[in-house]
Amino acid sequence: MQRVLKSFQNFPYRSSQFVMKQVAQVLPLPIPPVLQGAGMVRRFPEIITISGVTKVLVVTDKPLYSMGLLDSFLCALETNGIDAIVFDKVQPNPTFENVEDGLALYYSSNCQGVVAFGGGSSIDCGKIIAAKVTNRKSIEKMRGLFKLTHRLPPFFAIPTTSGAGSEATICAVITDVKNHEKFAINDPKLVPLATVFDPELTVGLPPSLTATTGMDALTHAVEAYIGKYDTSFVKEKALNATEIIINNLENTYHHGDDLELRLKMAQASFDAGLAFTRAYVGYVHAIAHAMGGFYGVPHGLANAIILPYILEFSKQSAAKKLAELAFYAGLGQAMNDDETLADLLIEKIKAMNTSMGIPTTIYALKEKDIPELTKRILKEGNPTYPVPRIMNIQECSEILIKLCPKTASTV
Repeated sequence: MQRVLKSFQNFPYRSSQFVMKQVAQVLPLPIPPVLQGAGMVRRFPEIITISGVTKVLVVTDKPLYSMGLLDSFLCALETNGIDAIVFDKVQPNPTFENVEDGLALYYSSNCQGVVAFGGGSSIDCGKIIAAKVTNRKSIEKMRGLFKLTHRLPPFFAIPTTSGAGSEATICAVITDVKNHEKFAINDPKLVPLATVFDPELTVGLPPSLTATTGMDALTHAVEAYIGKYDTSFVKEKALNATEIIINNLENTYHHGDDLELRLKMAQASFDAGLAFTRAYVGYVHAIAHAMGGFYGVPHGLANAIILPYILEFSKQSAAKKLAELAFYAGLGQAMNDDETLADLLIEKIKAMNTSMGIPTTIYALKEKDIPELTKRILKEGNPTYPVPRIMNIQECSEILIKLCPKTASTV
């Protein structure tokens, strides 16, 4: 009886998701061409010149710029007759203010295009700056699906981490500091014209960042695969990303100077991005966005911590798909049943987190905030995310209690 009642309560969510799945299957989403290989960032300006721009705003963060990581790219731009105006004020969770400051510099410098150089934060910020150039509306009014009416000026992405996959997606995430909230803007116009995988840009990543960005990419792949919007394309890309990350991330963590491993992780991040931009994500992201908006917790770290909890919650409805991911990644044997393989995948993810120093709780989460966080998480997740198992208030609160350092030990 309880199962029937829950199915009835979830019917509006599933109906909405059914309609969106039909739209997702026929909506053409661009795949940016990729220039890949060591040193290819110095050849990337040759691609940019095809767009006809002669001055670009380069959106990045201060640490990357101070390290000199952009130097060879900026020199190559100059060699190809392109002037670069550097905006290096992007924060780890980019804000409205970051976008407006970058936009002001774009206009005052008479730029003609945008190049985002950095991790997911820089690429997301660059996307929204470019969107604001041609779409004269507030960031709040861009929130959600398909709110952009005009194409972006020439926009290119150069990722320096392997996790967010923003170089492949229709998504950009922004933080509303005033309301302590993170939200996404989703539109095919946000896909870059081209991108580059240069492993030389990622060899200097600290091991901790290699770990959390890699687990971020794994979260994208897994949530895309187990969700209700899976297609043959989504499955192919998600399986490939999962296999690469499961079998290579820990080695990359320990051997960060290995260019071959770095290139594999860049491909995994890209494939995971292609998968989730077509299949959407799930409750891991809903919780991670709340942690980022409320406390400024880095997105990749939050995803890494949360992922095992959500997979355990989802297992009763997603055991078959979790088993497929596990088997494709080389975990278990064909004779194992779905539940065993699903458990092997979840335990492998937990073991990866442990070996890479990722904690089991979210340091900033406060018990007193759980009621408000629960509301925000379910508002974002239901019915937007096509999750295998729909979560209610009590279930969401129970997961947050497990994630809270003060209450985790009492569960």
